[in-house]
Amino acid sequence: MIHFGSSTVSRLFPANDFPSSTAGGAHGAPVSIRWAPLFFLVVLFVVNSAQSSETTWKQDRFLITFWCPPPATDKNLERVAREGFNLTWTPVEGLDVAQRHGLRAMLTNPLLNPEVLHDPAKRAELDKLIVRVKDHPALEAYYLTDEPGSGAFPGLGELVAYLRERDPAHFAYINLFPTYANEQQLGVSADAAARAKVGYPTDFAGVNTGDKTVLRYREHVKQFVEIVKPDLISYDHYHFLKREKDGSPTDGKQYFLNLGLIRLAALEAKRPFLNIIQANTIEKHWRLPNGEELRWLVFTTMAYGGRGISYFTYWGPPAYNGLYIDGKPMPLLTNVITLNKEIAAFGPALLKLDSLGAYQTAPLPYGAEAIPTNCPVQITGNGDYVLGLFGNGNQPTAFMIVNRNYREAAELTATISLKGKRVQELNRRSGKWSTLKSLKPRESTEIKLKLAPADGRLFRITS
Repeated sequence: MIHFGSSTVSRLFPANDFPSSTAGGAHGAPVSIRWAPLFFLVVLFVVNSAQSSETTWKQDRFLITFWCPPPATDKNLERVAREGFNLTWTPVEGLDVAQRHGLRAMLTNPLLNPEVLHDPAKRAELDKLIVRVKDHPALEAYYLTDEPGSGAFPGLGELVAYLRERDPAHFAYINLFPTYANEQQLGVSADAAARAKVGYPTDFAGVNTGDKTVLRYREHVKQFVEIVKPDLISYDHYHFLKREKDGSPTDGKQYFLNLGLIRLAALEAKRPFLNIIQANTIEKHWRLPNGEELRWLVFTTMAYGGRGISYFTYWGPPAYNGLYIDGKPMPLLTNVITLNKEIAAFGPALLKLDSLGAYQTAPLPYGAEAIPTNCPVQITGNGDYVLGLFGNGNQPTAFMIVNRNYREAAELTATISLKGKRVQELNRRSGKWSTLKSLKPRESTEIKLKLAPADGRLFRITS
């Protein structure tokens, strides 16, 4: 079940919190002068292309953000920064406040709507808004919409291109549906024609050529990337549930399928992805995650190569049951603050690495990939694990191991056959690397590890 319909923005951004504003001849013969314009045109094109590549949005930090931001006051945003977030949401009036507290901001404004482009007066207002904000030091992104069906993609693609042409240094933010959305919500079909066109991942556990969930979601995301051409792929998936009969805890079945499909789409598009994770009970069949469950969401996302975490929700009324209720912090916020510090420590290292593989040990959840027999990191021991393999280009140089069990600690042996001299581990407090063990030349090396429930550890191989 999807958490919101078309009224998402109005429900999440009360009008009193976000006041509206109005805010890219021949060999040996004499050279004819008629070639000169072409020469200068080519030079101009090269120069402009270089300038454009320098000003396109480039991610410089692991994004730590939320849905449902607080009103953009100094008191609130000072607290947001202190809690370890680095991206808030604000109308234009809040950009200066965000800057004062070292935060980046995602701009919210009614003009950020595809329909505006077809109204000359409103389009002129949008142009003024872009000119007003594009050079602001706090600006990171423009918020466009949440969970659009594929029918909205052409209009959104037009708006994304319009914004990129006028302000290529900042990205347009759109969030996608999860895998459990239906055909009507996604706006795609899983019929035979769609199957032939989109294909399916062959190594995902439980996935076959007739898996309509995978086929329609792959098609939905494929259309989004091709038509909208986003700078970042964002999606949500809410995993922690309770049974309808007795309210006892249970988990969804598609979390790793969704994570794997988004990772695959991001790799194909050469774009980063962000995962919106559950931190409320806005739907009656959700349960509020505890600290270990929240850690599980964060570390599995990082192991799969994610480059952003967004908590759903931060600010809101009792019905949301998020991190703040009526302006008062809730107990789960303590766990979030701890996690944010750790994400900030891991983030710089992860941003320098490419995701080369995301694997799991048996029993494989739906949509997971088994660790290949030729993988340079093998895991043995009791327990369930996620292995993220990282490097540059096609050369693995680092890996993250996550305990897939969020209730119990685990011990394992990792067998490493990567070339290098030392295994180093990233310290989650300092963000610095320290040597764990020397590698044996031309031999595999074993390291024994302990992992707390849902926890992860990041390692690299150095020369």
